Amino acid sequence: MQLTGLHHVTAVTKNARNNLNFYTHILGMRLVKKTVNQDDVSAYHLFYADAVGSAGTDVTFFEWPMMSAQVPGTGAIDMIALRVPDQAAIDYWVARFAALGVVHEEPYMWMGNRPAVAFRDPEGQQLMLISDFGQAGGIPWDKTDVPVAHAIRGLFGAGITVQSRDQMELLYRDVFGFTLHHQMAHPSIAGRELLLFAAGDLAGGTLVVNVAPDLPPSRLGAGGVHHIAFRVPDVSTAARWIERLRSVGLQPTSVIDRFYFQSVYTRVPGNILIEIATDGPGFAQDESLETMGQKLSLPPFLEGRRLQIEAGLQSLT
Repeated sequence: MQLTGLHHVTAVTKNARNNLNFYTHILGMRLVKKTVNQDDVSAYHLFYADAVGSAGTDVTFFEWPMMSAQVPGTGAIDMIALRVPDQAAIDYWVARFAALGVVHEEPYMWMGNRPAVAFRDPEGQQLMLISDFGQAGGIPWDKTDVPVAHAIRGLFGAGITVQSRDQMELLYRDVFGFTLHHQMAHPSIAGRELLLFAAGDLAGGTLVVNVAPDLPPSRLGAGGVHHIAFRVPDVSTAARWIERLRSVGLQPTSVIDRFYFQSVYTRVPGNILIEIATDGPGFAQDESLETMGQKLSLPPFLEGRRLQIEAGLQSLT
């Protein structure tokens, strides 16, 4: 009953049109699904992924135009790491960021041996590109000006910030079954620690826990992350996770049908919202692979409200 890596990470934007431009035109990801937040149909829910919308490659966004900016602090998922193959890809992206005016830092060796570069999207979302050493990942989208050899191949991992280390090792290692790879003092900030966990492989399953007792609580906003989702193969496994989480005193939801996948949600110590999501059935249920993302898709239980929903959304073009 192991979690097999990240399924998706869902963040917040104030401006879906600008968000679409950055993640498709600048980062070269594919918009595989243009839909709405099923719990707030006034908000777009945009899914950027690899060429076929593979689980483990999705960065998704809710559009909430009235949101203020993310306030950093504890209780936050505050970094999204994407995977590229090698040093040549990092070199390409550093040059591309410089040419296109994308805010970025100097490239470096993440964990001492993986080429990486940190950057931000226009709303300040913290992002990273990290080499996966050429390990098999998603299928790059080839209808963009980003060379396939350097393209983003899915999620590498995510970072969270918590106030206290208490329960973190127990939670992620003993409850969720992650492997604890590293445990260290923060290299540049006194009084903080970093814990590096992985669900499955580092490339595609990394969770970096920043323990920061000096920080106040965060406040979710544009440029921040709403939740992180981890992968399971099927709905029966998701249902068994409900029993597992209840047995340790957490309060998971029932299995929720999101049409494109099935989900279980639970808020864990550290105030982080975690989703457990099935790999399938996938995004090609209601669109062909060739046309995914070109029109507003609604799951069957919202289709009867299409006219009302469309009237409440602004065009992305």
